[in-house]
Amino acid sequence: MINAMKIREDFPILRRKVNKRQLAYLDNAATTQKPKQVIDKITDYYMNYNANIHRGIHKLSEEATEAYEGSRGKTAKFVNAQSREIVFTKNTTESLNILAYWAFRTLKKGDEVVVSIMEHHSNIVPWQMLIEKGVKLNIAGIRKDGSLDIKNLQSLVTKKTKIVSIAHSSNVLGTINPVKEIGRIAHDAGAICVIDGAQSVPHMPVDMKTLDCDFLAFSSHKMLGPTGIGVLYGKEDMLKSVTPFLRGGDMIKEVFQQTASWNDIPWKFEAGTPNIADVIGFGAAVDYLNKIGMKEVRKHEEELTKYAIKKMSPISGVTIHGLAAERGGAVSFSIDGVHPHDIATILDGEGIAIRSGHMCAQPLMAHLNVPALARASFYVYNMKEEIDRLIVGIEKVKKIFKTGR
Repeated sequence: MINAMKIREDFPILRRKVNKRQLAYLDNAATTQKPKQVIDKITDYYMNYNANIHRGIHKLSEEATEAYEGSRGKTAKFVNAQSREIVFTKNTTESLNILAYWAFRTLKKGDEVVVSIMEHHSNIVPWQMLIEKGVKLNIAGIRKDGSLDIKNLQSLVTKKTKIVSIAHSSNVLGTINPVKEIGRIAHDAGAICVIDGAQSVPHMPVDMKTLDCDFLAFSSHKMLGPTGIGVLYGKEDMLKSVTPFLRGGDMIKEVFQQTASWNDIPWKFEAGTPNIADVIGFGAAVDYLNKIGMKEVRKHEEELTKYAIKKMSPISGVTIHGLAAERGGAVSFSIDGVHPHDIATILDGEGIAIRSGHMCAQPLMAHLNVPALARASFYVYNMKEEIDRLIVGIEKVKKIFKTGR
């Protein structure tokens, strides 16, 4: 099992005190902290071989290119893909926008796209622009426990459906969706399957050969890596058919006065100078997670999540939103009569960092009939002692607002 206490030694920020109390960072679904191995790797690039990539034949450029492309290879191996199937973007949102832009150019009136009510805005808003072309956006529902209503989704997928885009794991409900089955449903109807892996790839083993979806999007900063780096995985043949979202230098083979031809995949999607340092830092994050082992990461989070739900469930006035049998380490909750922002403010006073708000999932909030929620989310460096502090904090919130009696 993971030794969280030992792992914490690699994270300088976790030694910090907030409001004179030891920081308990429980906002990992929003972003994770960075180990010194990642920080040092970025610093090493800037101090020792800072140069642009792919263009220069001098030593520094060659070293930078090797490190950058090395991170691509590590990322590919991490999700059991080929290096040419890994595109570096700015974040999950940009990755999904690349696909939505392509769909905007290729889909026609009467075509349909299917998403679910639990999606992050990044997997709803980009697809909404297709409505301008007369494409219908269908929304699959959820069951009372927060699991996806797979029968409802299947009924929405018809021969008119061209794209099915679903979160692998909900950032609000914690639900882990059966994406392999969803992919089969999509493919049986002749549709493309897109998976938002922002909340899955960092937390569990993900194998693209097993899942067999067409595209997968995820972000570095949610898996111990730097901000500003996202990944778009696509099957080789699919990436070859996708239109570049950004155009300019390095994504071309030849440019003439009136026309241009695109570079090979994946480089045709990486226009201009990329975020070299942070891609290299992301490679260090992948190394760090590989050293722990993603099966161990998953086991650790399962243990913490079960412990948190067990401790929170008996507290009167507290409602946990999302109790699907298969779930990740995001626990969203509400306290009767208390706004989530007030919950987060009081907990912050205790040195406990959680998320509060609509979680970039307003359609889901409307479905749940709540304005917002509070959310605690866990990662490799979290411990049960921090959850115990969270429980004490929740009791303090109740006492201040005199609720749940």
